[in-house]
Amino acid sequence: MSFQRLVQAAVAALALALTSPSVAQQVLKVGSTPTGIPFTFLDTKTNTIQGIMVDLITEVGKDAGFNVQIEPMQFSALIPSLTSSKIDIIAAAMFITPPRKEVVDFSDPIYSYGEGLVVPKTDTKAYATQDDLKGATVGAQVGTAFVDALKKSGLFAEVKAYDTIPDILRDVNTGRLKAGYADYPILAYNLKQGGFPEVRLVDGYKPVTVGSVGIGVRKGETALLGKINASLAKLKANGTIDKILDKWGLKAGAS
Repeated sequence: MSFQRLVQAAVAALALALTSPSVAQQVLKVGSTPTGIPFTFLDTKTNTIQGIMVDLITEVGKDAGFNVQIEPMQFSALIPSLTSSKIDIIAAAMFITPPRKEVVDFSDPIYSYGEGLVVPKTDTKAYATQDDLKGATVGAQVGTAFVDALKKSGLFAEVKAYDTIPDILRDVNTGRLKAGYADYPILAYNLKQGGFPEVRLVDGYKPVTVGSVGIGVRKGETALLGKINASLAKLKANGTIDKILDKWGLKAGAS
């Protein structure tokens, strides 16, 4: 065999190897937040992001044929990082909302809930609606659907924007903040851990902003979105999603 043919054969073999699924399985960068337990959080023992959405996107990847690389970042950085191609997927406690759908394509809904209300334990008033806190200074997490809705309501003297939910809980815990609003499951999980003993989650409060969490991809990534939705449907049918929710203390079938 001539040298030229040897080179051609080598190139053909390399091309075949590179197109083999076992060799060229895609690695996608997934943006998740270090706060947001049980959806996502930083496990200090392993220094990795864990939680419902990490478990879920990992299982989706296994089924759809791609590997995931979790990239930790603040919630407010998720969409800018996606649109600038620093990450490929958002897997966090992110509501599917009309404004977000203008810049992000979302998967089918995964889990639905609304905002929870926290106040100091010394405040025993039975708050039922946001009107009950009219004129107060309240807090919510920057970049969330809750902070925008609270500001637009015009009910409050001030809506302070916090980087993380534990920051809100700390200020309520010390009495620096009258009340805080955030994702109900995340508030409930945090308070169950006992780290904020002077805070109570208001049981009778009726949420205003109710939505569904979904997985986000860049606009136009129809093939990737199709794979994710197909895998989610399969994982829902075989009980995997319910098992993941149950593992992290959320009621299965709440979506």
